[in-house]
This record gives sequence, C-alpha cells and structure tokens, in this order.
Amino acid sequence: MGVPSVSPLRTKKTKAIGIPTIDLSMPNASIIPESIVKACEQYGFFKVVNHGVSNEVITRLEEEGNGFFAKPAVEKQRAGPATPFGYGCKSIGPNGDMGDLEYLLLQTNPLSIYERSKAISNDPANFSCAVNDYIEAVRKLACEILDLVGDGLWISDKFSFSRLITDVESDSLLRLNHYPASAPLSHSSLKPHQNRIGFGEHSDPQILTILRSNDVAGLQISLHQHDGLWVPVPPDPTSFFVIVGDALQALTNGRFKSVRHRALANSMKPRMSMVYFGAPPLNAWISPLPEMVSPEKPSLYKPFTWGDYKKAAYSLRLGDSRLDHFKINNINNININK
Repeated sequence: MGVPSVSPLRTKKTKAIGIPTIDLSMPNASIIPESIVKACEQYGFFKVVNHGVSNEVITRLEEEGNGFFAKPAVEKQRAGPATPFGYGCKSIGPNGDMGDLEYLLLQTNPLSIYERSKAISNDPANFSCAVNDYIEAVRKLACEILDLVGDGLWISDKFSFSRLITDVESDSLLRLNHYPASAPLSHSSLKPHQNRIGFGEHSDPQILTILRSNDVAGLQISLHQHDGLWVPVPPDPTSFFVIVGDALQALTNGRFKSVRHRALANSMKPRMSMVYFGAPPLNAWISPLPEMVSPEKPSLYKPFTWGDYKKAAYSLRLGDSRLDHFKINNINNININK
C-alpha cells in the first residue's frame, strides 16, 4: 500500500520563472498561433487570458465542487470509490500512488454525468447542468487552441487535433481536485524543509489539459530544458492554464513536450482545481502527423490507439514516462496484447 509522498524542498531546483501568457483577444491575431507553438515547444505549458469562458459558468461549477467537498466524509464516500470514476480520497490510480487530496473524476458524457450526480449532489439536475455547461465551454476553448496550433504548425488540415476531442466517442474527462488546508506547522509532523505532495510528479496522457484553480498556490511545472527545474505557477482564478499531453507530443513527433507537473498541498487555505482532459476516442489512432515527419526527422513513435495507450498508462506508476514505451526501437516497449 502506498503512502502520501513527502519530499525535501529542492531549493536549488525550484525557481520562479515567467510563465508564457497568451491573450486570445489581442488585436494582432496573426501572431497568436506562433506564440502558442513557441510556448508548447519550450514549456509544454502556458496561461490563457481573455479566453471567452464566462465567469458565471466557472463560478457555478466551483460552488458545486466546494459544496460537495464540504460534506461529511460519509456522505462523500457514497459517490465512490473511484473505479476510476466517482469520488476518491488519497489513492491515485490502481498502482499504489497516493497524494494529499480528494477528488471527483467524471466522464464528459452528459448521461454518465447525470447518473453520477445522483450520489454527488442533493440537486442532481443542477449539478449536472453546471458540469455540462463548464465542459462545453472549456472544450470549445481547447478546440480553439488546438486549431491555432494547427495554424502555427502549418498543418494542411488544421482541425486534425480538435477533431479528436469533438468526436462523439471522445474519451475526455473532467476532474475536480480538492487539496485540504495544511495544519499549522506546530501541529504537523512535517519539518520546515518538507513538502506535502498533493498530486505527485507526472505528465498527462491525453492531448490537451485545460486547468483552472482558485487563488491558492500549489501547481508546479518541471522544465525539461533546465534539468528538471521546478517552476511554481502563481495562481490566477481568472485565467486558464494549458498543459500539453503525451498524445499531443506523439502527434507532433516530439516537437511539443508533455510537461511534467505536480501539486503541493502546503497552503493554510484549501485549493481546488477544475481540470478538463481533452482525449480522443478509444479506437482513434495516434501517430505523428505527416507534416511532422521528414527524412531529417523520422517518426519517433510507432502508431498506437488511444485505448492501447490508456491501458499502458494504467499499468504504470504515476511518475513513469509512459510515452517512452511507444518509441520506435525502444527495447522496453510494452506488450499491449498481454
């Protein structure tokens, strides 16, 4: 059985660095695709402002989430256990990973959401409406960003990415993470130099992640070009953070990097994040787009279906580098037919 991760604060490898910010309303719209591509190449991560998602849609879901997590434990447990959908507490995935958090994991299918909501809310219709409205809004934002990526990469069919998550069979998810407030140090077993790990280091397996949190810090990203330097991400509840996933790294033949990130749970105030994971259908094939492959830059990854990749991801630990197992000529390739 796993235990919540506690790690020393790596002061030499934690540094505040400016996070790329993309303003989707800037007058000179022609530079937006290039700016997004640059952020995806250098960071695999950026912040979006003037995103077009209404504050009402955000606030409604935030209120529903806060209301659920404020319930007594016995009531919340009626919405679990997460297998993988529903309510979970501390356990992350099936392989022993643990974190200092509780969460709701939902499919983005409206019927599934309504069925789940019966165990989550005293007003299932209101909860479902809030969730569906939020998913619709952030899916639209994700598609806008992916179409701009298509433009920036000069893809002949700029909808190649967004079409995967708008498919009726899309395997996209919504996750609400709640990180409880930290106890005062005098009442805590933690030493001053230690971190409470809310959600351990990992990359997201999907295509694109759209994350919004309240005004409490905790999110950090790891910069691959700086030997794993951890960068704290200042919270901004008016904006969204965009995270490149493993599938988008494969689709761009490694030009974009799926950023490794984690969430600390050291704050004296609770933190809640609302995370949309844009994913393709289970039977969709993932392989580098033709424009991303050339004699000088041959394909790095063998073709795989999203279902294959998801199966592999569930067989590995949270922090494992899953995509490495799908590289061409990798002797550690996973046998997905086991």
